[in-house]
Amino acid sequence: MFMKWVYANLVILLLIILNVSEICEGGITSSFSRKSNDLSIDMPLDSDVFQVPPGYNAPQQVHITQGDHIGRAVIVSWTTPDEPGSNTVTYWAENSTEKKLAEGIVLTYKFVNYTSGYIHHCTIPGLEFDTKYYYEVGSGNPLRQFWFLTPPEPGPDVPYTFGLIGDLGQTHDSNRTVTHYELNPMKGKTLLFVGDLSYADNYPNNDNARWDTWGRFIERNAAYQPWIWSAGNHEIDFLPKVGETIPFKPYTYRFPTPYQASHSTAPYWYSIKRASAHIIVMASYSAFGKYTPQYKWLMDELPKVNRTETPWLVVVMHCPMYSSYVHHYMEGETMRVLYEPYFVKYKVDVIFAGHVHAYERSERISNIAYNISNGVCGPVSDQSAPVYITIGDGGNLEGLVYEMTQPQPEYSAYREASFGHGIFDIKNRSHAYFGWHRNQDGYAVEADSLWLHNRYWHPIQEEASVASM
Repeated sequence: MFMKWVYANLVILLLIILNVSEICEGGITSSFSRKSNDLSIDMPLDSDVFQVPPGYNAPQQVHITQGDHIGRAVIVSWTTPDEPGSNTVTYWAENSTEKKLAEGIVLTYKFVNYTSGYIHHCTIPGLEFDTKYYYEVGSGNPLRQFWFLTPPEPGPDVPYTFGLIGDLGQTHDSNRTVTHYELNPMKGKTLLFVGDLSYADNYPNNDNARWDTWGRFIERNAAYQPWIWSAGNHEIDFLPKVGETIPFKPYTYRFPTPYQASHSTAPYWYSIKRASAHIIVMASYSAFGKYTPQYKWLMDELPKVNRTETPWLVVVMHCPMYSSYVHHYMEGETMRVLYEPYFVKYKVDVIFAGHVHAYERSERISNIAYNISNGVCGPVSDQSAPVYITIGDGGNLEGLVYEMTQPQPEYSAYREASFGHGIFDIKNRSHAYFGWHRNQDGYAVEADSLWLHNRYWHPIQEEASVASM
């Protein structure tokens, strides 16, 4: 009797598996139920997250990013609204009473009928690794104090935790995403931002006052940990009909990058080392074709990566090379065709992108075998290839995208239209853990996760994923 019961249940299980395989050729398409409002709603301009700090000419929109190639420098940026004020940063190590000064630069720009405040950028060089520093900006009564942690010295088994956010904007959902990230018990130490920041270009005349509100919104986190910037399509700000013919103008003035430290010729593509990771930032909306400056830089950069020092090779860009959503479908194909063979050759571990306002994780696949006559023109399993993760789900006013290509492609391991953020937690030279956190869940809950084996050290190991619907 017992054996008949077991056999009957095995038959039922087999029928379920066969039925699912007919419906979905790929991995999991989440059935998680959420409010399906088409658009996210902007936070009111009088929200507390947009408030101007008290005091005349008080520094605002404070944020930091890495200031050199290895993590011993920090670029501090802030804006003063009424006059330039002090352009120096006072800083000191937590265990020291010696205060030091670093002097920066002050910039302003105009955009249509908008004139910026006084934008300050100051590089603090020569910092000690793995140290907490306090810093102050401003002078007199509106003096404001913050702190940051420098990373450990680069090395193959140095653990480190990165956060991932993309396509953020300044809606109620954007606020939930940042709050969720801040309260995540995994505690990201540096944020990799995959492009599309303020969405100021969605307002009349690309209202640059929305860059100011966004800068005040993110200050609560970006003043305390580096945000590593990549530029998206909403940073282009190209309006020739009203005389704005310089692409990326507001973005370039406001968000510096340490591009020269990696011998890049422009601030939109560059690399940094941080702990055991080598991060390459690419520019999806700058020229990237063969023999362009970005192409030549990347061809020089990839052979330089020392995997015995920084075994984890991570690429950040805005437009995904693989996506099974209908919106923005195949927009990254040109970049994929050109660069995918190099990402496989140099065993890039993971590529993070945004642009598509949803979440998706791929299997390790490549599509580089096609030679016009062999017919091999689709993605195939490739353990030397990266995992592709789309995380353009920060919460901007354009809302989520729901329509997906059907059936789900075999390369797609998990996809879901929800807002959220990611955590990339490097354990040692061979293992790292990625988790995706949707905003509707508890702070420690992962809607999708994956153990990654380093491609350089363990090129043929399969990886374990855990996905819950």
